[in-house]
Amino acid sequence: MSTEACTIYLLRHGATESNLALPPRFQGHGINQSLHATGRRQAEATAKYMADIHFHAAYASPLLRARETAATILSGRDLKVTSIAALEEVHVGRWEGHTWEEIGQLDPEGYRLHTEDPAKYPYGDGETLYQVQERVTPVFSELAARHAGQQILVVAHTVVNRAFLAWLLGMPLTKCRLLAQDNCGVNILRCQSGEWRLATMNETRHLTGLAS
Repeated sequence: MSTEACTIYLLRHGATESNLALPPRFQGHGINQSLHATGRRQAEATAKYMADIHFHAAYASPLLRARETAATILSGRDLKVTSIAALEEVHVGRWEGHTWEEIGQLDPEGYRLHTEDPAKYPYGDGETLYQVQERVTPVFSELAARHAGQQILVVAHTVVNRAFLAWLLGMPLTKCRLLAQDNCGVNILRCQSGEWRLATMNETRHLTGLAS
């Protein structure tokens, strides 16, 4: 194992129409929206913010909102985005397209169980937070080992990012919603010899003043 550190710039994608709805609506992995105009502006602002960072590789969830964000950030660079299926957003099953309030009315028992223990009880008939964490954690470990001594970009989703950050921080999954992950918020992670460190979480100063 290399003793050189890998630095991962981990982002949530830019905003979609569902993200900007009031209240927001679940997309999960089944609703594959492109970026809203606001999300494109967020991605462009992030590209400017990261313009001086040399990335050795870039990865994203295969969903449009993540791939479009990564492509915008890499515009003008001779670097392609590699999609990783295991980074796609949580499967939310029958809750797709609904707000939290609607879910509480349409599926009160499922809503109650999930909000009490999301690590054990799934989103609708989709995944639990534990299942998300189990599929994404090996991806980050493998990328860190593959890119020791390098800097890489990874664009994923709210629940994916929270599940991995909770693992890194030793935080119970029942608390991971406390980890803010704004659209195009930047997390900086470092892994050296298998040891992880969180340097920055959800940096959003580059998004200040963007109009919706």
